[in-house]
Amino acid sequence: MKSKKRAVNVFVHVLLAILVVIWVIPIIWVFMTSLRLEPGSYCKTFFPEHLTLNNYKTLFTNTAVFNFPRWFGNTFIVAVFTCVLSTFYLVSIAFCMSRLRFKARKTYLNVALILGMFPGFMSMIALYYIMKGIGLINGVLKLVALVLIYSGGSGIIQFYVAKGFFDTIPKSIDEAAYVDGATKWHCFSKIILPLSSPIVVYTVFTSFMAPWVDFILAKVIIGTDAKYYTVAIGLWNMLEKENIQKWYTMFAAGAICVSIPLAILFVVSQRYYQEGLSGAVKG
Repeated sequence: MKSKKRAVNVFVHVLLAILVVIWVIPIIWVFMTSLRLEPGSYCKTFFPEHLTLNNYKTLFTNTAVFNFPRWFGNTFIVAVFTCVLSTFYLVSIAFCMSRLRFKARKTYLNVALILGMFPGFMSMIALYYIMKGIGLINGVLKLVALVLIYSGGSGIIQFYVAKGFFDTIPKSIDEAAYVDGATKWHCFSKIILPLSSPIVVYTVFTSFMAPWVDFILAKVIIGTDAKYYTVAIGLWNMLEKENIQKWYTMFAAGAICVSIPLAILFVVSQRYYQEGLSGAVKG
């Protein structure tokens, strides 16, 4: 039995090592491409023969054709506001569905679950005309429209995950707080949220990442107005036939730059996630 268990462990470790290599190779390739001196999308070697940092310099300084710094700023603003609003929406609704009892509660949960099964792109044209009807498809208001859509369309799955987490927190804690004179808002903000930092951190990360990497909805709302492009739309334009020969290595550099905020957010939030788990266990 011990030998079989050891063989299984070795197999699992080998399999995980292979998966890690498969996962890391594309990232290394994109990073090396961003440092490649030779232009174009084709290279006969995996590692470039000549390395340079000019691709990053060109990406941020040559803004006449592709204004990457502006796209980066647009995306960051949309992602931050979406993250704040979506987190507040999701966590608040999850708390209400977990702690409060009212008529049509189960009906609402069932309807929300059914609606969440439909892919989001089915409603994009309707959303475009709704935003157009209320005048949010003009100039900088396009970014406001993106924030409203991303925030209002926060994932049903995330809401159910947050509700499931709140369900695991004993309701006796709420009752003790109410006996001491706490309101529902105090119970939510001062007691439940500190115990729920893992799910809050998860919601923050996913809410920030969704608008940061989205292409389809942003393209539908923004259209061809390059001034308000997000990084996903801008980088996609670099791959068009007339641009790919000159801008392909800059596209790779942009892909690396786009991943940096997500990596920083993950590293920072990981600490709070671990602290929240330990705090919940102690509680």
